[in-house]
Amino acid sequence: MIPGDWLPYIFLFLMGLAVLVYAVLDGYDLGVGVLLPLDNETQRDGMIASIGPFWDANETWLVLAVGILLIAFPEAHSLVLRELYLPAAILMLGLILRGVSFDFRAKAVTGHRRFWDYAFKAGSIISAATQGYMLGRYVLGFDDSPTAYGFAALSAVCVTAAFAYIGGAWLVMKTEGELQVRAARWSRYCGWLAAIGLAAISIVNPLLSPAVAERWFTLPAVILLVPIPLMCLVLIVVADQYLRQVPTRGDVGCWLPFAATAFLFVLSFFGLAYSFFPEVVPGRITATDAASAEASLRFIGVGVAIVLPLILAYTVYAYRVFWGKSTTLRYH
Repeated sequence: MIPGDWLPYIFLFLMGLAVLVYAVLDGYDLGVGVLLPLDNETQRDGMIASIGPFWDANETWLVLAVGILLIAFPEAHSLVLRELYLPAAILMLGLILRGVSFDFRAKAVTGHRRFWDYAFKAGSIISAATQGYMLGRYVLGFDDSPTAYGFAALSAVCVTAAFAYIGGAWLVMKTEGELQVRAARWSRYCGWLAAIGLAAISIVNPLLSPAVAERWFTLPAVILLVPIPLMCLVLIVVADQYLRQVPTRGDVGCWLPFAATAFLFVLSFFGLAYSFFPEVVPGRITATDAASAEASLRFIGVGVAIVLPLILAYTVYAYRVFWGKSTTLRYH
């Protein structure tokens, strides 16, 4: 029997895990949409084909994260939705636009595919930028100062660049030829912007949040945290050097940029988690204060114990079946 005091932290961990997996998996397919070129229909076909089998399932992790927030931390869910109602509505519109555009673009043989490509790209940019904006508002506890809104705008740009970065790395892994070379170039440029943004946010965040500054820059934490920025720098350099040489002979190591970028996401998420644990909303409410009753947590824990392994199994199975280079997109 799991002690009742542990349950809020277990659900906080599961929610964080769902958010992290979503950021990596849906991040790359949002990034592919952001990068969609408007000057080459064949390359657009190849990019859409590379995410076709995965993109719907990737969004399942967002549903799981929001579901845990709603059921396990209803007070925090109410606070987050109240503060982010408008950007959340815009995010939903962006995701709907992506879904409609994808289906009409990939499954309906019409003379309007270019229009739906524009729509898919716009929906991807809206979704990525809105998520970044919401993250910026969230980490500062929904502060209403002009500086906090400026930080949220910076976060919107950086998250969009980060998604495009991992999206380009995904294309390097899944495609060949001219598209692969072009994707490597896109990914490098977006990686530079994402690295600048990550550095800027790492500087600005402790300046705006005294609580974060205290956690980062007091002993022994400052010594223990030094490896994180160093590892981020190494990953960025390794990915950049590989992307600079694409295509390599025999396409050896084409997975390396994606793996490095995904690990960069993990390290960034760990930094955020360390900064705010055990708070569900930074500076506003902790996991224990926001949690549902113990009986409710135990009841929904049974559901999570069933659903989470199923989602994991389906995700692993889908990626195993469709592993390797994507094939040509055909219309029937």
